[in-house]
Amino acid sequence: MPVEIAVEKKKLKNPPLKLHYLGDRALRQPAKRIAKVDDEIRQLVRDMLQTMYSQDGIGLAAPQVGINKQLIVIDCEPDNPANPPLVLINPTIKQFSREICVAQEGCLSIPGVYLDVKRPVVVEVTYKDENGRPKTLKAGDLLGRCIQHEMDHLNGVVFVDRVENSLVLTEELSKHGFSHQTVKPIV
Repeated sequence: MPVEIAVEKKKLKNPPLKLHYLGDRALRQPAKRIAKVDDEIRQLVRDMLQTMYSQDGIGLAAPQVGINKQLIVIDCEPDNPANPPLVLINPTIKQFSREICVAQEGCLSIPGVYLDVKRPVVVEVTYKDENGRPKTLKAGDLLGRCIQHEMDHLNGVVFVDRVENSLVLTEELSKHGFSHQTVKPIV
């Protein structure tokens, strides 16, 4: 029987989960696969969604709230109540498009910092939904970028690790109180 993860898209004064910020070791741990999709996982999904909406985010990975599990929630239309959020459990990217695009990214774990990142335009991802059913999704544009960004979190990678302009990166991070020493370049 399908379970509907219903969460009101609104800001809470006290979101259920605490965000971890750049420099925190929780963001650098590879996340563990989820063995069983059960009510505990579905409650975590609800808590993550409420936390994401409360912080004006469009994506959140479990490591960002200190939970070492392969779980991502995404909602590219947080102002549209008719658009349900996407829940990806144990996601794997099966294919990347050859076409690359540069776009600005930000992250709830690095508030105020927005920088250009190169990523494939389209990805094909397999995952389990909140009912534990296997799914495949081909995503481009903002959703495709968001999936890649959040999946990086599951591997201990933060978007600033992919920023190529180190001068602008260092400047932006220090302007917002973050150390460039916390960056682990992978470009």
